[in-house]
Amino acid sequence: MKEKWEKLTPNELTEIEYDVALNNSTEPPFQNKYWDEHREGIYVDILSGEPLFASTNKYNSGCGWPSFTKPIEKVVVKEKLDLSHNMHRTEVRTKNSNIHLGHVFTDGPIEEGGLRYCINSASLRFIPLEEMEDKGYQDYIKYVK
Repeated sequence: MKEKWEKLTPNELTEIEYDVALNNSTEPPFQNKYWDEHREGIYVDILSGEPLFASTNKYNSGCGWPSFTKPIEKVVVKEKLDLSHNMHRTEVRTKNSNIHLGHVFTDGPIEEGGLRYCINSASLRFIPLEEMEDKGYQDYIKYVK
């Protein structure tokens, strides 16, 4: 199957999207696009359109950013030690486009594996369930239902 996902170039990103995805910045908590998104669907890489997270794995962690218990498939993300800001954290990046997503912490729901993927909305695009087939994501509907 040839993917027909919408791809963007860095020039098409807003200032905050560019700064977060390409310059490893962080958007403000509780003031971002998807922290309070509750619809069914998937969250994709803002540049490549590659599926990253499903709404079924999203939960309200109270941190002000979208939080997920796991990615759709572990192979779509990579983890990297982040010692910036005098902290010891694990950064999460997309494996293929190498954009900054956020960080993964070990304070997530124990019954779901204990991880909290704390992700910047600015690195994501949300594809609602009702648009997934038309936008070429029909193979990912199983992760939402």
